[in-house]
Amino acid sequence: MTTPPALLIAGHGTRDDAGAEAFRAFVRELGRRRPGLPVAGGFIELSPPPLGEAVAELVGRGVRRFAAVPLMLVSAGHAKGDIPAALARERERHPGVTYTYGRPLGPHPALLRVLERRLAEAVDPSWDPAEVTVLLVGRGSTDPDANAEVFKAARLLWEGRGYAGVETAFVSLAKPDVPSGLDRCARLGARRIVVLPYFLFTGILPDRVRTQTEEWAAAHPDAEVRSADVIGPEPELLDLVLERYEEAVKGDLRMNCDSCVYRIALPGFEDKVGLPQQPHFHPDDDGHHHHGHGHTHSHSHAH
Repeated sequence: MTTPPALLIAGHGTRDDAGAEAFRAFVRELGRRRPGLPVAGGFIELSPPPLGEAVAELVGRGVRRFAAVPLMLVSAGHAKGDIPAALARERERHPGVTYTYGRPLGPHPALLRVLERRLAEAVDPSWDPAEVTVLLVGRGSTDPDANAEVFKAARLLWEGRGYAGVETAFVSLAKPDVPSGLDRCARLGARRIVVLPYFLFTGILPDRVRTQTEEWAAAHPDAEVRSADVIGPEPELLDLVLERYEEAVKGDLRMNCDSCVYRIALPGFEDKVGLPQQPHFHPDDDGHHHHGHGHTHSHSHAH
């Protein structure tokens, strides 16, 4: 019987200890769900353990093949460049190791169901959904493709659920920001608004979304504004990660490259086409100097 590839989870990283621990706990829970499957997880930046340490852990357990799944909602710079480059570096560090690379998580119907639950938890039960406008707030990216995926999630969340509308904003790097998104909701006539963070776990950026929402609400007492919680380590998220793992193992990735800045000349981003990718430096990765730090790799997101 052929041993299945191990599962490697790749995370963003955060300066928030609770958010980093939520990721590590999630990885442990995945291991409990599939006791026969070696599972490890690491971060690209900011938080321990670094991705290289997670790969070394798997190799130390005898793993020669693994499937890497980015624990990310959209395919931005980390998923498109940093992780593939880091994985190529790990293959150099550990000769004989092979891997496949999965796709990001959203907007999957299972996650949309969790978002709908978060909205239901945040609203007053007496509110009519037709009177509620949702502001879905993403991380924000310099990659227009990644930002467009948040708009896609907003549209899919709106379809068939009866809300007055689902608007979109970002907490960093992209417009509109949270106050501007709330302003837009108000200009559209919204009087009951739920701000829904499009984040997997708690952290500095989701906290910033809540703070900015509270500040805007204090300045606009005529509007009823509620803050919803992040997605969190729900059963749907665990199932989805394992689904992405199975896709990667089978080679059924179906990744969409039609609007990727590394392949298509989008206005204002023409200089990124064909840009070589390099591993993201993680300060806790003691082995970064062994092989290829600063070494570039031709762009591939495992399409």
